[in-house]
Amino acid sequence: MRKLKTESCMGYSLFADELERIPLNTKLEVNTINQYSYCIAEKDIEFQKALVNADVLLPDGIGMVWAARMLRGIRIKKIAGADIHSFLLNKLNASSGSCFYLGASEETLVKIKERLKIEFPNVSVASYSPPYKSSFDSLDSELMVKAVNSFKPDVLFVGMTAPKQEKWGHSHKEQLDAHIICSIGAVFDFYAGTVKRPNKIWINLGLEWFGRLIKEPKRMWKRYIYYGVVFLYYLSKQKISGKIKKRNFRTV
Repeated sequence: MRKLKTESCMGYSLFADELERIPLNTKLEVNTINQYSYCIAEKDIEFQKALVNADVLLPDGIGMVWAARMLRGIRIKKIAGADIHSFLLNKLNASSGSCFYLGASEETLVKIKERLKIEFPNVSVASYSPPYKSSFDSLDSELMVKAVNSFKPDVLFVGMTAPKQEKWGHSHKEQLDAHIICSIGAVFDFYAGTVKRPNKIWINLGLEWFGRLIKEPKRMWKRYIYYGVVFLYYLSKQKISGKIKKRNFRTV
């Protein structure tokens, strides 16, 4: 595999290349990071390990873009989970590939499949709705892996909210018969239409987070307001110290 361009920021190697350079025929773990997941990972070592060891870690959040500019003086592009989802579906449609959706409710998965039939008719698709719980036991995981491997998708989309989805995908990477394992969380609901993504005006202004906060203030205030302040604390601390944070996990 050609080495993908990355930029180091706050201890993570952020993807700074073109999506077109991501190969579809190589086993890759693709995760995203934003200010919320950064803060959670500071307290959750297994989540941090999944982010550090991702083959592709997308800067899905304006906070990480700002951090790269403030700490390193570099410009990177925000790439949301919805962006990688759309990119991969277009590639699969062109090659008559396959994808698997792991997560969400059966109702949501049905809506995803209905939309895929119209927009990406050449893509073969299957899905599995795991039980809704805070963590999975060995039987849950065994059934999930079995469902995926019986289909052998080119791309596995995992949508079970962070940090559960990243930790599960990372810990089962070698068991999963899929080329790309891509954790994209809320994108399942966006694509199904059960949750509306903020208008492109907000997205282009780097204010997608604000659009989501306005739409779902009770659910999103802590993610964007509380953890926004926490993230600024971590960012300021590193800016003042001038030390580059290092994380010593090794890729499996």
